[in-house]
Amino acid sequence: MKKLQCATFEGLDAKVVDVEISMTKGLPSFSVVGMASLAINEAKERVKSALLGNEFSFPPKRITINLSPSDIKKEGSQFDLVIALLISLHNSEVDMNNWFVFGELGLDGAIKENTMLYALILSLANQGRIQRAIVPRSALAKLANIPNISFYAVSHLNEAIELLNSTELRQADALESSDRYPSFKYNNEAYYFHQEYPLDFVDVKGQEVAKRAALISAAGMHNILFEGSPGCGKSMIAKRLRYILPPVKNAQILDVAKLDTLEGLEPSFAPLRPFKSPHHSSTMASIFGGGSHKAQIGEVGLAHNGILFFDELPHFSKNVLEALREPLEDKKIRISRVNTKIEYKTSFLFIAAMNPCPCGNLLSETLECRCSDVEVARYKNRLSDPFLDRIDLSVVMSSVTSEDRSSVTSKRLHAQVIAAYKLQLMRGQSALNGELSDREIEKYCLLNNEAQMVLDQAIMRFSLSFRSINKIKKTARTIADLVESKIIEKVHILEALSYRRR
Repeated sequence: MKKLQCATFEGLDAKVVDVEISMTKGLPSFSVVGMASLAINEAKERVKSALLGNEFSFPPKRITINLSPSDIKKEGSQFDLVIALLISLHNSEVDMNNWFVFGELGLDGAIKENTMLYALILSLANQGRIQRAIVPRSALAKLANIPNISFYAVSHLNEAIELLNSTELRQADALESSDRYPSFKYNNEAYYFHQEYPLDFVDVKGQEVAKRAALISAAGMHNILFEGSPGCGKSMIAKRLRYILPPVKNAQILDVAKLDTLEGLEPSFAPLRPFKSPHHSSTMASIFGGGSHKAQIGEVGLAHNGILFFDELPHFSKNVLEALREPLEDKKIRISRVNTKIEYKTSFLFIAAMNPCPCGNLLSETLECRCSDVEVARYKNRLSDPFLDRIDLSVVMSSVTSEDRSSVTSKRLHAQVIAAYKLQLMRGQSALNGELSDREIEKYCLLNNEAQMVLDQAIMRFSLSFRSINKIKKTARTIADLVESKIIEKVHILEALSYRRR
């Protein structure tokens, strides 16, 4: 029995599907079994047309295509080509072992790519399940970014048949597109970054404390909350933070491209981390993912390795804010439904912005606040202490004045972030400072005696929780990295404490 391999999604991960063929005597028929979706059953007509249009005669037999394992629902048009090849090569002596085949067929036999192709192959590559694959030629430019896979590109069914019949296989030539971006290497691993700043910090006038906090946030991926009057620059800073974030590895670039594909976007393969900013009226399912039959990824998952920005934070529903505590703490989220259960990573930089009161004028030096004490208290009580405890830096923005001037560019800030990132790599850290585990904090966040005394006093005076203590240490570690200090000193702890929400 001949067999080729393809894949389908089970949750967010690709599952290998063995595609088998059986031809038996009986009334001529053509059936696909193994929980095939409507799109796969429609493939029968596309396959028939493509084969008959290219001088292939269907054998007068019962043709059965089996998609194994049969207990997983298969979806997608990527099964067209593999089915056509199994039928056309059924009587040949072709070695089909370890071949993955992907492609949608046109009625004339032309091979096309579908939207899920890149994400499927990348997921298989991350699992180490794929070594060589036949793919549409039109998809090669994107697929070539995935390392350690031999791709054989075809544009027509006849080319695919000739390829499998050939004794000499020619792998498609491809280069990694990441090479066009600047990078540095550490321990034989390349780290890529960009040097384009369409949104530049030079546009932000004044707000020196907020810009300093933004630099610390970017250098260690520390969650940050901006509080200030409308128009003071909260969103401006948040949107510019994306362009000064730490460099990324090739695997992270590929992961971002996979998320782009799942979102229906064309992947750029640029070393630019994602930026997601859902509206405060968004539903729980759109933010965290969900679906009654098939769980879909939400904004929290799509922000993995990048930024999740909540503007007008108190206007988000209480359920959304409390549900955000788990991905902020555990860096993953699990969606459970009757029909499916999936888990995906949620390691992102959380940025939030809020007004000081419902009318926004509580901190203004010129405008009068129209809110009562009860309204202000109700507005701020929408944010629970356990939620706020997961935010490393809290910044109160100053009022805008005519004397405010530009003071720093994104290029300069980005250079500081990259320098701090290199120090974290050289310490042997597997994660950025803001994502260190409890054990890693004890190993890398070392305080001198004066710094420890200040921290102990703060613990007693402010009744800091264990989580707050760790966040202060991690923030201080980043502040120390920005000045290339090997140990956390008193001045670093004091600055970290100044960013704690009072």
